[in-house]
Amino acid sequence: MIEKKKLSTILAITEIIVGLIVLVDVLFFRDVRNIFSSVLIVAGIISFLPIALFKYYENWKVRQLEDVFPQFMHDLVESVRSGMTLPQAIDLISKNDYGDLTPLVKKLNAQLNWGIPFEKAFKNFAKNTKSKLISRISSTILESHKFGGNLTDIFEAISETSVTVERLREERKLYMNSQILTGYVIFFIFLIVIIALQKFFIPSLTTVSAGEVVSKVPEEIVTEYKIMFRNMILLHGFFAGLVIGKMAEGVVEAGIKHSFILMVIGFVTYTVVSTFI
Repeated sequence: MIEKKKLSTILAITEIIVGLIVLVDVLFFRDVRNIFSSVLIVAGIISFLPIALFKYYENWKVRQLEDVFPQFMHDLVESVRSGMTLPQAIDLISKNDYGDLTPLVKKLNAQLNWGIPFEKAFKNFAKNTKSKLISRISSTILESHKFGGNLTDIFEAISETSVTVERLREERKLYMNSQILTGYVIFFIFLIVIIALQKFFIPSLTTVSAGEVVSKVPEEIVTEYKIMFRNMILLHGFFAGLVIGKMAEGVVEAGIKHSFILMVIGFVTYTVVSTFI
């Protein structure tokens, strides 16, 4: 709830900032087309950033919990194997350090000490992690605890499953590194094509198909093409970054950092080439 309140505050501040940017753009750069459209694009991206960054932060926190969860399961299995009940095992391992998962484990242990049934307390624990993976594993644990059986063997199998999932995720990340590189290469090829059009296509507009020079292109037309090409680079960099993030980490929000990198590189490169080369 606190995080949602923070997000609402950030969104309100962002809307004010974006409104001021648009107002300044309209008042001072309305007739400077080279700047006006670019500022509008930047304002639109800024208005989108808070939600995207908030979602990325949430996913990052969940990943941190999932990374340490196998160690939590391993310690739980070892404690149950020694003959402890689940509440006793959780009370013991709640003293261990599990990074971002530690407060949730301590909260789980506190609820058990208060007399809350294990099923309800553990269900709350899984819900608080906001992780689909942990929720699925927790459901299996609750079913095993409810219907009995050899808890040690069941929990050990669950622990091995969580470790396997984490290993597969790391392997996927290594594989997707090549896909990230491919995404960057594609963007740079696009950037080179745009720069080539800027340097060779626009000057060719001064000639007719027969090659006879008729007149110089009006400055307005040249400016319009420059604005269009620059905006294409910014938009392509923004959406290409989101695609790269989706491929690499499975969530679109993870592409925000890639979008920022591509947009900055594209904008600076195009501006320098257009101005000095």
